[in-house]
Amino acid sequence: MNNIYERILALSNEYSNELRQNMAIRLSDMKSDDNSHYLIYQVLGISTKEGQLIDEYQNKGRFLYKYAGSFLEEATILCFEYKYSMAQRKVKIKNTVGVRPAKFEIDCLVGKDAYEIKWRDATTDGDHITKEHTRIQAVKNAGYKPVRIMFFYPNRSQAQRIQEMLASTYKGVGGEYYFGDKAWEVIKSRTDVDLLAILKKIAKKG
Repeated sequence: MNNIYERILALSNEYSNELRQNMAIRLSDMKSDDNSHYLIYQVLGISTKEGQLIDEYQNKGRFLYKYAGSFLEEATILCFEYKYSMAQRKVKIKNTVGVRPAKFEIDCLVGKDAYEIKWRDATTDGDHITKEHTRIQAVKNAGYKPVRIMFFYPNRSQAQRIQEMLASTYKGVGGEYYFGDKAWEVIKSRTDVDLLAILKKIAKKG
């Protein structure tokens, strides 16, 4: 178990360093940005200083969400690889339902279980929903069981309703859908790795 802990710790350090570097570069680039849009901020009662901070944190947030999702996906795949030698990452399958995209990607394939790994999904976009439904059916058509693991459930009711629809779609094709506590539990039960405990330990070190 120490081996998987060390691998996830090394991964977290790698992502943390890259995240901070990219944030620093972006903030440096912003110093030369055209800030004429601050006029509208001021019209709406937002001071130049506050507007600057909002823009900075908006840009930081974009990087943070991207890296948080990528890190947790990668850490989860490491758990599957720790348990199963046949685990495959980033497996491409043909879209047999629609035209676009031509192919879909399975985050981690373990035997017939095709895992879609999300740290959270707060989308309310209709096109995204349609694409997800198409992807689920394409995975089923390829002979695999679609399994969605989402660690953090969205807070907004509209986004929650979309997740409920996706959960129904997974169940409708004989798939599985786990979120929140159940997501952490299924990783532990299927890989023998307590990923949540490892992440809490790493967080305390920080």
